[in-house]
Amino acid sequence: MSASLQQMHHISAPDARSFVEKILIGNGVPEGNATIVARCLVDADLRGVDTHGMNRIPSYMARIREGVLSADASPTIRQITPAVAQVDGHNGFGFLAASRGMAAAIDMANNIGIGLVSVKHSNHFGMSAWVVQQALDAGMMSLVFTNSSPALPVWGGKSKLMGVSPIACGAPGGEKGRSFIVDMAPSVAARGKIYKALRRGEKIPEDWALDKDGQRTDDPAKALTGVMLPMGGPKGSAIAIMMDVFSGVLSGSAFAGHVTNPYDPSKPADVGHFLVAIKPDLFMAVDEFKARMDYLYHRVVGSDKMAGVDRIYFPGEIENLTKEKRLRDGIPLVDAEVQALNLEAERVGAASISASPPPRKSRL
Repeated sequence: MSASLQQMHHISAPDARSFVEKILIGNGVPEGNATIVARCLVDADLRGVDTHGMNRIPSYMARIREGVLSADASPTIRQITPAVAQVDGHNGFGFLAASRGMAAAIDMANNIGIGLVSVKHSNHFGMSAWVVQQALDAGMMSLVFTNSSPALPVWGGKSKLMGVSPIACGAPGGEKGRSFIVDMAPSVAARGKIYKALRRGEKIPEDWALDKDGQRTDDPAKALTGVMLPMGGPKGSAIAIMMDVFSGVLSGSAFAGHVTNPYDPSKPADVGHFLVAIKPDLFMAVDEFKARMDYLYHRVVGSDKMAGVDRIYFPGEIENLTKEKRLRDGIPLVDAEVQALNLEAERVGAASISASPPPRKSRL
């Protein structure tokens, strides 16, 4: 059944966080850790990144049940130099390892201007933008890298080898809502969008992926048997390899096609991350930095528009507007998604998710 034929439900952010927390706790995740994971997942839904939100719960819980993701693990940290540390995720949730790593990077940056953290033995941490936002909330610039399971061929190849590993970064703006946030995969589209289309009974654009025979396809099921296509050809391929170098090779985690797919419950994923926090006032007063960021913002959004364009957005601005709307109207889920989530709740004796009727239409 396509999404257009399924009823749309809207879940408030507090209800969504509480619901996800209960499922996690019911599967053996300590309460404090469950709060972090739930917040990160729901933040993705609020920003419109539904592919990395609470719909990931069924696959994560399957990995816990199969014993390949440690529900009760908490990350540990080892200081290498005053500006460098390494986090061991101990095969726990990637959200926990990345959160601990960025917190350490921020502490080091506050003391000496920059903090660099390598994370090993981690798992999928969802939307990279939440890690960037953690740094922004502390007034920091940041770089956030991760590697992931094979989905892309290297340029000139035909088999899966590199992950659709996002590159993310951010810088604080001078005015609220004008921070710079980039969070993008090196593929034409994130692989999670194909899983979302499959879940919702939708087709995908034909330039996203190839099937197992190397043919373009609009069928998400066939796309998942083949490969994603890199953005910009060799450029996207090179970025994917770069993510593997900084996140996998450097950390001591899996790399070169050996990271396990988060939907594969057969063995630990062994994901690596690379996190950097930078004080924005290293070379000038922070007020001057923010004034320069505001100037950049106005130059970008005020630039001449091409034909057919009503508005130019700063990177991260559309997601911030989506968050405002969804905080007001709720997070949209279709029937199939609600049913899959409620099945996980039923497994642990938690209450079903509370949904409301679709809100009145409102503009971003």
